Amino acid sequence: MAFPETRARRRTAVLGTVLASAALAFMSLGAAAQDNTTTLGSNESDETPKLAVQNIVDFCQEQAGISVTVNVNDHNTFQNSISAYLQGTPDDVVKWFAGNRVRFFAAQGLLSPINDVWDEILQYQTEGLKAASTGADGNQYFVPVYNYPWVVMYRQSLWDEKGYTVPTTMDEFKALGDQMIADGLAPLALGDADGWPAMGTFDILNMRMNGYDFHIGLMEGREKWSDPRVKAVFEMWRDDVLPYTQEGAAGRTWQDAAKAALVDKTAGMYFLGTFAAEQAAVEDIPDIGFFPWPAVGSEFDAENAIDAPIDGFMLSANPKNPEAAKAFLKCVASPEAQLAYVLTPGIGSVAVSPQADPSGYNTLQAASAEVLKSAGSIAQFLDRDARADFAGPSGMQGFLLSFLSDPTIDLDAFLGDIQAYYDSLPTE
Repeated sequence: MAFPETRARRRTAVLGTVLASAALAFMSLGAAAQDNTTTLGSNESDETPKLAVQNIVDFCQEQAGISVTVNVNDHNTFQNSISAYLQGTPDDVVKWFAGNRVRFFAAQGLLSPINDVWDEILQYQTEGLKAASTGADGNQYFVPVYNYPWVVMYRQSLWDEKGYTVPTTMDEFKALGDQMIADGLAPLALGDADGWPAMGTFDILNMRMNGYDFHIGLMEGREKWSDPRVKAVFEMWRDDVLPYTQEGAAGRTWQDAAKAALVDKTAGMYFLGTFAAEQAAVEDIPDIGFFPWPAVGSEFDAENAIDAPIDGFMLSANPKNPEAAKAFLKCVASPEAQLAYVLTPGIGSVAVSPQADPSGYNTLQAASAEVLKSAGSIAQFLDRDARADFAGPSGMQGFLLSFLSDPTIDLDAFLGDIQAYYDSLPTE
């Protein structure tokens, strides 16, 4: 027979065990909750793409059973300061760009390889998308979600009213520009205050005149900016395009330029990625038409090359919760998640997965998908095909702003300065 104090000791021991087990269970639940939480650094600060990011996050939180905190940053500030951001204490997942823009940071050790993610998501993607997500070391660092073509956009109702027709050559483009000027319109809107929009104009003229391979060679440093072929591009830009371009571009944002052409109808055309349509009201999207840049009369017109940058997500170097972050990355690769993004009302981009159902696309997206199918070569864009320290504010952004501010600049000296700047950069 046990003594009373012995029974008391046993009850105390049992109670201690129960409390300890409960504490362990509570700690386990807490750890599990913590393990399901990750963070996302987003560069989408404008209203429509910001909502699209939240839509894909909401979809993947439910599908993957995770919790994602979205930290939104001003778009242009984020682009210009991302190197410092990644070297500091970045979010687990970062919204960014494919191609060299991801390879550059991967080479610096600022990203985590996600080959294990790609083992599961290749079923939704293509080998080309995988190549655009692969670093110089052969590892994957990026998950593509959507892309968009750079095209000349306009309001169909304005064109119908004025009797304008789509130009297919530069002569027709200039004739249309003359008519728009006579009608009191700025023929071609442009806003380059952020430094990068004018890169698209250079890209398309360069690819039309010199071909996709030359574009890539120039971006990768195998071709020279002092090459006479590059000078010819700036000469065409100066002589055949800028006379029809909205004045004051260096001090205007791309959003204001988009509003001039796609909202206020004070400009007849706007050359940018189709995301520019996000500045218009959703009900006006069916009234937005577009066409690829006209032929310039070179042997490379037949390539039908186009800029169509790929956007998506990458994993920072030391994520606080890699498992939850990778669960999110696996989810956004799926066609259903990509549709959650691009079917946000007003979005102009299209899903990259060939398995994504296009039946819900708006008229702009449906036309974008067709243009992308017919493109012979697809570039990522100057500031993505080139190294980041060359494309940034101290490099091509600044050089192009100088050109726009004074198109009569000595082009030989100007291009020599660009090449000298490129040559001054450290070896990658």
